[in-house]
Amino acid sequence: MSQYKNLLNQSAWRFIDESITARSRSALESFAMDDALCQLVGQQKSVPVVRTWVHDRTIVLGIQDHRMPFIQQAIEGIEQNGYQAIVRNSGGLAVVLDEGVLNVSLIFSEEKSAIDIPVGYEAMLAFVKLLFPELGEQIKAYEIVGSYCPGSYDLSVDGKKFAGISQRRLRSGVAVQVYLCIEGSGVERAKVIREIYETGLQGQPTKFSYPDIQPDVMASLSEILGTQLTVNEVVIRLQLLLRSLTDDVQHGGLTDEELDLYGFYLQRVWDRNKKMLS
Repeated sequence: MSQYKNLLNQSAWRFIDESITARSRSALESFAMDDALCQLVGQQKSVPVVRTWVHDRTIVLGIQDHRMPFIQQAIEGIEQNGYQAIVRNSGGLAVVLDEGVLNVSLIFSEEKSAIDIPVGYEAMLAFVKLLFPELGEQIKAYEIVGSYCPGSYDLSVDGKKFAGISQRRLRSGVAVQVYLCIEGSGVERAKVIREIYETGLQGQPTKFSYPDIQPDVMASLSEILGTQLTVNEVVIRLQLLLRSLTDDVQHGGLTDEELDLYGFYLQRVWDRNKKMLS
């Protein structure tokens, strides 16, 4: 059995669903949560975790985005359009979060054996294919040029990107994160990001090559499937998938001790973001 399949076939999974409870909170809380869970799972104080999370209208900027020559004007534009702006602590470029985008984090430990970066990506790709069996092998992983936050693990069907995968590694823990555009318009989300780059760059030459956004390469899964799929339906699918992978699915939030650790990471993420945006 290939290594990425071993990652999915854990003897127990812990499921933390924040697809409703996190909506009105800052997305910084989700990055802090994944950092805390990385440490807990990495040090084997928790079994591997699947966490779902959704946040209302937020633009998550990458570190390179923050270096655009007119970033302050871009952030003002983001806020005028009714979005919050934050800077993420992992790699990648700007993405849109809203009530139609489901984020899923798979968190593993490499305390006993190392997890190669490609293996983490392949595990998430396999997970997404299991989540959407009606698409299955139609889901391809390669860079979609013209998409926002392009990468070699962009997930698409017929050249239309609906998801992107990233990884965060911390204290022997590995968080593999995917954003899944479930509802709404992929094109409209891409237009929001295109406007950010137009405002932030204003044609100025930069050392870093920012993506030239072509909105029509993006789509939501509802658009790809030609049927109204909801975030809530996908969360239910995900729970059924977990039950098919193991008999031991553990539910519930953080313990008091785990909350203390989360508080530490939240302060760290908050301070760093404030510094970046000041």
